[in-house]
Amino acid sequence: MIDAAGIKQMLPHRYPMLLVDRVLELVPDERLVALKAVTCNEPWYQHVAEGADLDRFAYPQSLLVESWGQAAGILAVHGGSGTEEATGQVMLAGAMSGVAFLRPVYPGDVLEHRVQLFRALTDTVIFDGETLVDGEVAMTFSRMVMAFRPGDQLRPPTGSAAPAR
Repeated sequence: MIDAAGIKQMLPHRYPMLLVDRVLELVPDERLVALKAVTCNEPWYQHVAEGADLDRFAYPQSLLVESWGQAAGILAVHGGSGTEEATGQVMLAGAMSGVAFLRPVYPGDVLEHRVQLFRALTDTVIFDGETLVDGEVAMTFSRMVMAFRPGDQLRPPTGSAAPAR
């Protein structure tokens, strides 16, 4: 099991965008099971009015994808494909296919991300999997491609002007 402190050592994300709370199972180069508890205290709910209908509390689908992707990132940095030496590297979600949202997620739900390694290359990893809530599938992924790139190569050169708009 990997707790919140261990997750913070593996992922660069911090509040409010650290969206994995615990890793229950991790088999390097194979699979991972991670949890994320959804609460009504998250910043995306701050503008929901008192007495709002339950549908206003549906967890944003983009954050479901992000949370699952962070779980996949943990598996990626624990693989034998060379990505475990990710110091100075930035994880980039390159492509996704076959993403299906099968049920809404609400505060009080605990997301169980199940991530499987489909294929690993030197600096690119492909995953598939699903997210469950109370044993019911909430989201599926046919594929997510994650690439690792040197962070210093993604920054604009020093002294360069911002692009004109």
